[in-house]
Amino acid sequence: MATAPAVNGQVIGMAHYATRALAERLLPQGTTFHQSLALNAADAAGGTIERGALTERLTGAVKLDLPAAERTVAELTSAGLLEERPGDRPLLELAPVGEALVQTYKAGVADITAALYGDLPPEDLAAAGRVLTEVTARADAMLAAG
Repeated sequence: MATAPAVNGQVIGMAHYATRALAERLLPQGTTFHQSLALNAADAAGGTIERGALTERLTGAVKLDLPAAERTVAELTSAGLLEERPGDRPLLELAPVGEALVQTYKAGVADITAALYGDLPPEDLAAAGRVLTEVTARADAMLAAG
């Protein structure tokens, strides 16, 4: 039986990119992975999110630079997937077509997740979750420190 490689950035990155490639197959032509993350963030916020909070989410969690995050949001509003909501604060709301895309995408990702993780031991998944959460926190701290 082959020995599993030690967990390191390369192993984690390979798992991320393989999973991301599967998720990207679910997106309609012309929709980017970063756009899907922005739409999911709007959905997680109840369908309406402040523009600044959305760009912050993309720069913080996804590590996009600010111009790329702003461009992603602009692409979504131009495509009619997010709509500007009138008011005192710059709010963005999922348009019906954006909401439909998010729901279809989430269902597809749930199927992929079940296929990839469904038969793995819960204790292994919990340990991996703890380790990856700690690695993320350390990397974020290093980035913040410059």
